[in-house]
Amino acid sequence: MEKRIGFLSFGHWQPIPGSLVRTGRDALVQSIELAVAAEELGLDGAYVRVHHFARQLASPFPLLSAMAARTSRIELGTGVIDMRYENPLYMAEEAAAADLISGGRLQLGVSRGSPETALRGSEAFGYVPGPDSSDAELARQKTALFLAAISGQPVVDADPRMTGGMAGKLAVQPQSPGLAERIWWGSGTFATAEWTAQQGLNLMSSTLLSEETGVPFDQLQAEQIARYRAAWAAAGWDREPRVSVSRSVLPIVSDLDRQYFGSDRDGEDQVGILEGVRARFGKSYTGEPDQLAEELAKDTAVQEADTLLLTVPNMLGVEYNASLLETVVRHVAPAIGWIHPDQRG
Repeated sequence: MEKRIGFLSFGHWQPIPGSLVRTGRDALVQSIELAVAAEELGLDGAYVRVHHFARQLASPFPLLSAMAARTSRIELGTGVIDMRYENPLYMAEEAAAADLISGGRLQLGVSRGSPETALRGSEAFGYVPGPDSSDAELARQKTALFLAAISGQPVVDADPRMTGGMAGKLAVQPQSPGLAERIWWGSGTFATAEWTAQQGLNLMSSTLLSEETGVPFDQLQAEQIARYRAAWAAAGWDREPRVSVSRSVLPIVSDLDRQYFGSDRDGEDQVGILEGVRARFGKSYTGEPDQLAEELAKDTAVQEADTLLLTVPNMLGVEYNASLLETVVRHVAPAIGWIHPDQRG
């Protein structure tokens, strides 16, 4: 299995002491610059998190298009878009346009979304679940329509007055062939991972899982991946799916690194309550590069996934994060089987 590595940025921006990302413009421009730097380093992907009503990245398609225009090889993705907020047909137009600009490099993670600062934020956008529905069901319904639209299925009646008398249905335009196979679902449970496989979607395993059974997070996540792959095989899809996990990997190689992260060495998972459900959160990996290489090589979920997304402390700026990624690429990534693109067969 070919291993791929990308970064995942939440795009935080705050005008506070120590922040190099002080405005919304800073967050957007620096995301583009970090994608350029990551491609030069040989990374495989540049991914952004999408949040609304927060000082973070919120509108992914203009950003992804700008990243595409500045790069030529690296995958560009999201982790994840909250489908509750989306108009599926408009999103299909936006996604296809961005994918065409990129030359087919989009890898879009979508999901039901996560807890947020806004109270019923998606309802403020005009999307309210029906009386017998839920946020999760609304997100899945919108995803189904989005997938139909990017697959070229007719989704609206034609107006014979404008089509020379021809009836029938019209598809969203433009279309970007292959995009439908590059959609991922962000999953935080075993059940949703199996549902993801049944839909023919790639799996973006969450940084937390609600099946807290007392086993380490990486083993719990590896079981989720195994269940996903079994469900994929049972569904009979004729292609191999992609699976990603994300980790916080912070090499300590300088006094500045020690100043920022030298105390973050607990090395333990966290267990807490999320929306009334007991959940397990993965640990951060912090330490000397050789130590991190050894620890990541033993992470069962990292070994099972084909894609590792490195969450970056984006408010420390492009230069710092590019240096962090370079350290990982040179001294840590080979331990999990990653090979620089220039050396791949």
